[in-house]
Amino acid sequence: MGELTVTVRRAFPDFTLAVDHAFALDGITALFGPSGAGKSTLLRIVAGHERGAQGRVIFDGEAWQDGRTHVPPHRRGVGTVFQDARLFPHLNVRGNLRYADKRAPAGSGRITFDGVVRALDLGPLLDRRPQALSGGERQRVAVGRTLLTRPRLLLMDEPLAALDLRRKADILPHIAALPRTFGVPIVYVTHAIEEVTQLADRMAVLAHGELRAAGETAAVLERRDLQPELGHFEAGVALTARVTAHDADFHLTHVRLGEQRIQMPAAPVPVGSDVRLRVRARDVALAREEPRGISIRNRLRGTVLDVAEEADTAFAEVLVDVEGQHLRARLTRAAVADLDLAPGTPVWALVKSIAFDRRALTAPRPSADDG
Repeated sequence: MGELTVTVRRAFPDFTLAVDHAFALDGITALFGPSGAGKSTLLRIVAGHERGAQGRVIFDGEAWQDGRTHVPPHRRGVGTVFQDARLFPHLNVRGNLRYADKRAPAGSGRITFDGVVRALDLGPLLDRRPQALSGGERQRVAVGRTLLTRPRLLLMDEPLAALDLRRKADILPHIAALPRTFGVPIVYVTHAIEEVTQLADRMAVLAHGELRAAGETAAVLERRDLQPELGHFEAGVALTARVTAHDADFHLTHVRLGEQRIQMPAAPVPVGSDVRLRVRARDVALAREEPRGISIRNRLRGTVLDVAEEADTAFAEVLVDVEGQHLRARLTRAAVADLDLAPGTPVWALVKSIAFDRRALTAPRPSADDG
C-alpha cells in the first residue's frame, strides 16, 4: 500500500483550499463533495498543474513539492482522465492507444496493450474513430490511453459526469477492476454518491475547501454529522455480502450477510462472489417484532446502536448493527417514541430497496454451504 501525503494551501480571491492529510493508496479513493468544494483543485495540485499552491505533496516518500522542489507534471508518473475524453479525432481507437503505448516510459510490466484492451473491452472498437463512439465508449478509450502511459497514480476528475445512468452502469465495473488488474491506485473525483458507493474503498469528503472526513467508505457514509455534504435524501450505508444463489424463475439473486439472507433483483454476479450493496436510510423501516404477511422480503435481525433525534424536525436517525455491519434508518421521532427505541434495543430492519454495484469485490470463492 502506498501513501500520498498532501499538506497544501491554495488561496483564490473568493475561495481557499487547505488540506492536510495522508491518503492511503490502495484500490480506489474517492474525493467527494459538492461543486466548488475544491476537489478538482486538489487533483491539479497532486498532478503538478497548480503552481500557486503552497505546501508539500509527497508520494511514497518522494517529494513532488515541498517548498524547494516542484517536480513537473510529466516527471511525476501521474495519469489523468477528465470528463472530456480528449481523444485525437484523426486517429482510430487503436491509433489513440498506440500513441500512448509507444511514448510511455518503461514501467509496470502488468500494463500491456493487449491487457488494457481486454480489461476495458476495447477490442470491438479498435478500428473506429472517436466520432463514431458513444460517450461511454470514448471514456473507456480515454481510460485505456491513460493507462498505457504506465502511470504510478491514476487521477480521475468527474470522468462520468456527462454520461447517463445506463452508460455509467456500463463503465463503472471496468473502472472498479483497474487497481486489481494493473496495480495502479486511483484517486477519483465525483459529486455523485452512487459512484462512491460502487467504486471506492475509501473516501474523503471536501466542503468549502476543507477536508471534513476521510476513511473507509462504509464508515464515512454512516456518519450523521456529514449529512449536509452527503444529503439527507441519499444518506445510507454500504454493506458487503456474499452471493449464494440465483433464482431464474423469479429473477432474483440471493446473498448472505453474515448468517442472514437477502434477496434482490437478479444480478449478473457469480455465486461465491462478494458484492457491495447500497441501502439508503429512507428505505429502511424498523419493527420490534418480526412482521408477517407483508410484501417486504428483506427482514434482518439487528440491535440499535444509536438514536439521534433532530429536535427542529420531525425526524430521527437510527443506527442498527446487523451481523457486525451497520444500517441507517430515517424515521419520524414519533415512531422512535412509539417503538421505545434506544441503544441495545433488538429490532427487525425492513429493507425496502437495495442497490448493488455490478462488480465482484473479490474473485469468486465458492464454499460448501453456498446455495
